[in-house]
Order: sequence, then structure tokens, then C-alpha cells
Amino acid sequence: MKKSKKMLTVKVERTIPASPKDVFSGWLNAKVPGTPWYEGDKLIFNPKVDGLFYWYISGTPHYGRFKEIKQSARIQHTWMSPYTNGLESTVTVTFKKKGQDTLMTLVHTGLPNNEDGKGHDEGWNYFLGEYLKRFEKRAGKKN
Repeated sequence: MKKSKKMLTVKVERTIPASPKDVFSGWLNAKVPGTPWYEGDKLIFNPKVDGLFYWYISGTPHYGRFKEIKQSARIQHTWMSPYTNGLESTVTVTFKKKGQDTLMTLVHTGLPNNEDGKGHDEGWNYFLGEYLKRFEKRAGKKN
């Protein structure tokens, strides 16, 4: 987690035992366990450029707009919730081939430099960890 006086950036990486195509398409599929879209109490999800999402989990609304979707390579969307203090932040997820695997990197910028903003580090680590477990199970690997 990078700190500045005004804003935080959270960066989380996982090496996932699958192709960039599989990791990318799984991340945009709300029916795939391990993604944030899979969990929650309510989801409105339109993963295309200028498509919107609304994700409600544990009494907290999250919403945003997809800004960029580059097949098997990059997804970028805005992210707003009470934990961003109502500010629009940006989530960028990249998928890069690493041998037989994929290096998945999530960078969340524009977060407030307070406990709410810092909480995104734990949240994204949880989701990328769960997503990795899904692929490890498919590949027959154990934690």
C-alpha cells in the first residue's frame, strides 16, 4: 500500500494457474466463486465499456462504471462506496502471462488516506486470495 498525504493506492498481485484468457473471463463472470461480483446480497452488473455496476454486500453499496475492457489483458472501472468517502476511485486489473500461469495485478487508486481507505487492502487481498483458491482447486493444487 502506497501512502501520500491525500490519497492511497492499494496494489494486490496473485499468480494464478491458468491462462490470461481464463483468468480475465472468470473475473468478469458474476457466477464465478471468488470474484467480488459472486458474493453479496444484490448485484446489477453490466461489464462493458460505460456499463454500470451496483454491488450491495453486508449492508454496504458499491457502484461504478467500466472505463476500459481489453480482452484477456486489462479491466478498468470506477469504484465508489461509503469507504471512499463518496469519492470516485479507480480499479485497474491486469492479466499478464507468466510461464504457464497468469500474473493478476489489481491497483486501486484515489482512496482516502484514512482507515476506510486502508481497509481496501484487506478487502482486495481477500478477493484475490479466494479467486486464486478457485483456480488452484481446478489445477489440483493445495494451499
